[in-house]
Amino acid sequence: MSVIYQHFRPEEKDFIDQVVGWREYVERTYAPKLTDFLDPRQQFILSSLLGENNDVCFQFFGGTEICERKRACIFPDYYEWNIEDFQIGLYEIDYPRKFVQIDHRMVLGSIMSLGLKRDKFGDIIVNGDRIQFFMAEEVENYILFELNQIGKAKVLIQKQVSDPITSDEQWRESEKTTSSMRLDVILAAAYNISRQKSQTFIQQGLVKVNWEKLEQPAFECMESDVLSVRGLGRCKIIEIQGKTKKDKWRIKIGVLK
Repeated sequence: MSVIYQHFRPEEKDFIDQVVGWREYVERTYAPKLTDFLDPRQQFILSSLLGENNDVCFQFFGGTEICERKRACIFPDYYEWNIEDFQIGLYEIDYPRKFVQIDHRMVLGSIMSLGLKRDKFGDIIVNGDRIQFFMAEEVENYILFELNQIGKAKVLIQKQVSDPITSDEQWRESEKTTSSMRLDVILAAAYNISRQKSQTFIQQGLVKVNWEKLEQPAFECMESDVLSVRGLGRCKIIEIQGKTKKDKWRIKIGVLK
């Protein structure tokens, strides 16, 4: 296992052990294993660890193909998986749209305040005044009963059976060349700001990596990391393409408009 750990961050060790445990469960029981919702970095780790194993396969699904957060279904090679295996429900928030405004942050905060872990629900989709979210069906009854207020607005959560709305968020992709994979360098490249400015954001506690606050400018970013700066939005490292002849990193970055 020590050989595996060296390819990832020390703080990712517990998740690596979890993935290995899931694989061993499938190998031992010949039964599929469904995970909670995984962020893009966790999906990358799972894909790297399971790879092209002929005996154990996996699929990701988050409600739609373009969802950011997805559940993984890990199964024996002979198992024929289907969408129902992921046990994901789509829910819409009904609220007095004419009188109040609700945004992504408010929905996320309200769900988390109920004591649910972030890995029990997936993407929150906002399009105009319509808001939907994906959630693990095993916590459906709890959410339908307990989530009755967001901010100052009384809300009603309704399960949807039709196709989800399309998010009005858009990712703008571009290729960048950076001197290193340090957090301050990546933020400067992604948002076209100075490195000093990005360091200030980090030191002020305004930066998160994979939804965790970080105050270390020298933190080494990796492929599939999702970064956010309060006031500037989110970006993600889509692909690390290697190094140039001048020993600089070539990366593909997506920035949420």
